[in-house]
Amino acid sequence: MQLIDIGANLTHESFRHDFDDVLGRAKAHGVAAMVVTGASRDGSTHALALAQAHPGTLYATAGVHPHHAVEYDDATEALLRQLAAHPEVRAVGETGLDYHRNYSPRDVQLAVFERQLRIAADLGKPLFLHQRDAHSDFVELLRRYRDKVPAAVVHCFTDTSEALRDYLALDCHIGITGWICDERRGTHLRELVKTIPAHRLMIETDAPYLLPRTVRPQPPHRRNEPMYLRHICEEIARDRGEPAEVTAANSTATARAFFGLP
Repeated sequence: MQLIDIGANLTHESFRHDFDDVLGRAKAHGVAAMVVTGASRDGSTHALALAQAHPGTLYATAGVHPHHAVEYDDATEALLRQLAAHPEVRAVGETGLDYHRNYSPRDVQLAVFERQLRIAADLGKPLFLHQRDAHSDFVELLRRYRDKVPAAVVHCFTDTSEALRDYLALDCHIGITGWICDERRGTHLRELVKTIPAHRLMIETDAPYLLPRTVRPQPPHRRNEPMYLRHICEEIARDRGEPAEVTAANSTATARAFFGLP
């Protein structure tokens, strides 16, 4: 079973002390490649550096998460364009809207999201997208740019069936995380994941966040890492009523095509 983790926050400080071991455990559990999420100026720079240090195993995205939208300025834009031009950077993002936390004002989030949509359109890069409690504004703005970018994935999808239909109608890909394993808030995803076409479904850990609650035994540190992607794949496969090997093969092929991986 060969897997690709399309969203891992490997720049997080919790990985600094055992980074090589994390990569080793991922490989031992069938994770052939990981896309390191860039979610801020510094984070995107770090993500590219990790990808350059681990060619063929790590790739990167470059973007500014809506939480950090207030930090976005012309210098940030210039940096993102520079980073996204590197071959190791396979998508623009993490970008989008988050009205759940509102760490940045909504008007600022919208403006910064649109600026990054333009970067993806100008450079011909796919989009790595975040949306929480902002579906109406998010899909309205995305719709205006969707035909200008080659592909888009709504990362860590946790929303409703209506939102899923809107994204699939826009020919978006869907990223599913260990949220599906959360019996408190993710049970609806077990039904929705059945309706995602195989060529639109990708899987991710969002490490170090969202440790699957069904992993046994639970690690004492509660840190998620790419090695648990296999567990997520097996859960999704059971919900879809197919062998885990089929889910793995399809999601891996889809990820390779989306990010242009060898």
